[in-house]
Amino acid sequence: MDGQTRLGMLHRLLVLFWPPPQTESVILSPLSFSIYRGHKIQHSDWHKEPLRIMDPECSRLLPALCAVLADPRQPVADDTCLEKLLDWFKKVTEAESSLLLLQENPCLVELLSHVLRPQDVSPRVLSFSLRLAGTFAAQEDCFQYLQQGDLLLGLFGEAGTLGWAAWNVPTVRSGWIQGLSSLAQHPSALHFLADSGAVDTVFSLQGDPSLFVASAASQLLVHILALSMHGEAVEHHSPQGSAWPTCAQKIVGHVEESLRSTAAPQVTQALNVLTTTFGRCHSPWTEVLWEQLSPLVACLLERDPIPAGHSLVDLLLSVARSPVFSSADCGLWETVAQTLSRLSPTQAGPLALGTLKLQHCPQALRTQAFGILLQPLACVLKATTQAPTSPGLLDGTLGGSMTVDALLSSKSACAGLLCQTLAQLEELHPLPHRPSPWPQASLLEAVVTILQLCDGSAAPGSSVGGRLCGTLAGCVRVQRAALDFLGTLSQGTSPQELVPQVFAVLLEYLESPDSSPTVLKKAFQATLGWLLSSPKTPGCSDFGPHIPLFLGELFPVLQKRLCSPCWEVRDSALEFFTNLSRHWGGQADFRQALFSSEAPTLTQQLLRDPESYVRASAVTAMAQLSSQGLHATLASPEHPEAEQGLLREFLNILSADSEGFPRRAVVQVFTQWLRDGHAEVARDTEQFVATVLQVVSQDLDWEVRVQGLELAQVFLTQKLGQPGHCPYTVALPEAPLPRLRPEVLRTLCQPWLLEFAFRALFDCDRPVAQKACNLLLFLRDKTAPYAGTQETGDSPHLDSMEAALQRWQAGEQGQPLGDPEPEAMLAVLRSLDLEGLQGRLAESSDHVEKSPQSLLQDMLATVDILEENEADCY
Repeated sequence: MDGQTRLGMLHRLLVLFWPPPQTESVILSPLSFSIYRGHKIQHSDWHKEPLRIMDPECSRLLPALCAVLADPRQPVADDTCLEKLLDWFKKVTEAESSLLLLQENPCLVELLSHVLRPQDVSPRVLSFSLRLAGTFAAQEDCFQYLQQGDLLLGLFGEAGTLGWAAWNVPTVRSGWIQGLSSLAQHPSALHFLADSGAVDTVFSLQGDPSLFVASAASQLLVHILALSMHGEAVEHHSPQGSAWPTCAQKIVGHVEESLRSTAAPQVTQALNVLTTTFGRCHSPWTEVLWEQLSPLVACLLERDPIPAGHSLVDLLLSVARSPVFSSADCGLWETVAQTLSRLSPTQAGPLALGTLKLQHCPQALRTQAFGILLQPLACVLKATTQAPTSPGLLDGTLGGSMTVDALLSSKSACAGLLCQTLAQLEELHPLPHRPSPWPQASLLEAVVTILQLCDGSAAPGSSVGGRLCGTLAGCVRVQRAALDFLGTLSQGTSPQELVPQVFAVLLEYLESPDSSPTVLKKAFQATLGWLLSSPKTPGCSDFGPHIPLFLGELFPVLQKRLCSPCWEVRDSALEFFTNLSRHWGGQADFRQALFSSEAPTLTQQLLRDPESYVRASAVTAMAQLSSQGLHATLASPEHPEAEQGLLREFLNILSADSEGFPRRAVVQVFTQWLRDGHAEVARDTEQFVATVLQVVSQDLDWEVRVQGLELAQVFLTQKLGQPGHCPYTVALPEAPLPRLRPEVLRTLCQPWLLEFAFRALFDCDRPVAQKACNLLLFLRDKTAPYAGTQETGDSPHLDSMEAALQRWQAGEQGQPLGDPEPEAMLAVLRSLDLEGLQGRLAESSDHVEKSPQSLLQDMLATVDILEENEADCY
């Protein structure tokens, strides 16, 4: 048998037996989509075929299923089965006629008719049937068909479901709303809604004790209003409210009545409906709606207290963001300004922030909104008798009595207001249209003062300041928010005289034994931001006068945190140390401070930390130090393995560590070292890669194996990558590519490389198989120009590879690959349908679903088993 015939047989063999037979004992590949990770799933391609009205077998099963659903004595399938069944009906009705579906399967209409006898139906089936009826009635001809016997009126009218005992079950009310929402898609539905009393029921459900039902009711009102006005939009003017369709007038009238109500819940319901309406509907009629209702909204501001303040803020921002009002003069900005001055500081903050994010907002309103945001910080500075060193908006924003009262009312209120303000200013800081001038210096002073109030180092200058000290002392929530904002402020231009204050308060938090692990992490992050943003001395590669002094104080604190009994603190310290070394490893000031400390020694000791997260962070930190030439090798009787070098220690972690995190970190480090040409790797790159892949191939962690394949791809890229072309050279005719050098081909055909890649192709974890497939495609495409079309002939190497692949495919992983010839390897690569395999692997895990037929069979199977043994529809 010649080589070409043998390769053809191998290709057909892989196609026929890929995926492998479905057996319980074999180690399965993600290629075997019929069984994935041990769960049996019947293979079906029903979802790939054009949807038909109903499969004959499904039509045969439907009457029995409808009978089961209608019989209260039968155990009904679980909610998941009903949801999946409803999803299938939705797909069918989206593609074909609902009317034809009902005519060909009258059992469905019989089920809906049977539901009208509530004593014979469970709430679960009733909810399902209501949603199913709405799905069918979404098509107007099917709606008319169901209306002939007043079926829809019985299901959704006032005289129907509402009077049943099952109406007290929230799932039934939710199903009623969802069914009505599906039904409301055409003009006939609008007439039905107006005549059946369904809209009045939706009004009452806005106050439902179930939040899900209440929210769905408000959403449905918006949907009905938009559907009513869909045909009323005109080019030059909008219809007046008195000429609107019946349903629209009814909804607007209900909203007006609710806005006039003295009950806060009703006001909230009306505001929520309007917020959703202006957020979704951007037609001209919404401008008329706002003109009609804005006086009622403005009247809410005259009440004390203002009802539904948060909902009012949401409404105003929803209107302001609508493109309909971008250039309209409708009194919106006056209402926003009045609202900002009347709401409490906590309620006004979100409105101020939202206003400042608008690009078409009047300047006077922007100034007012920014002043509202700054009031709490101005109160803090005033309480500590600190006048801002630089002129800015904060100077004149001394804060009103409401802000002071909010800060002093309780610890939770004070913390909530300060955290909200700091988070809002942090969100505003990076925006290109943030307020100008931006009071950077005043904000820095305020946030430093807040941090000092929290740790007790501030000097209060008034009774208010004293109370703030007691209120904020040890408040972790405010500390985290202030440190976040302080880190954000590092991205701006700050006065140099304030930088020492910033570093001083950061050092206080890093040193303090009272700092919680989360606060310390925030402090490390803010410190890194300020260090990396510090300007360098002109004409010098090193830093200004503040940084060397700070580094001298920082490293003793860092050493202390590396020895913390709390693993979260050790981990945060390692992360900070790694990032600092990555950015500053070449700076003389940093290297001097580093070499005079014990941080490298402590970091290497943490490679043996009892916590796996810390060991992983220590691996990354030591790798960074090594890459920067900052690695101090330990050589002592207590650590004899340190003499063998960092590389051997990393290999020991990769092969012996019991947790996955450190092993993943090691392989990631090795991959980066290979990319960068690290000295430990460059000595013998091929031996290095072979050693790592040999260990990785035995690892049980799929992420380690994926990273090992990435390492192999980097190695192949370096061996096969083409040199870049100069963009300024004249393009010449492409010359034939030279054949690969024999030593390169031999390297590519090393058993340790090919065996690792091919075994990974049959891996039981999909990401590993995907990565291996991509790797082999890369190798095949890179070697294709050199492979030629020569005959391979009979070859024992080809026999060996064929036998090994067959055994690996069958799950027998013990068969070695041998030492194949380059020609045999290239021939096998050309014979495999890697593109087809790549496509199958790229499909999501749920692409193989049970067919509708098997779903119906599962649901029918519940008739013969106990209720607790519910069917698995997956």
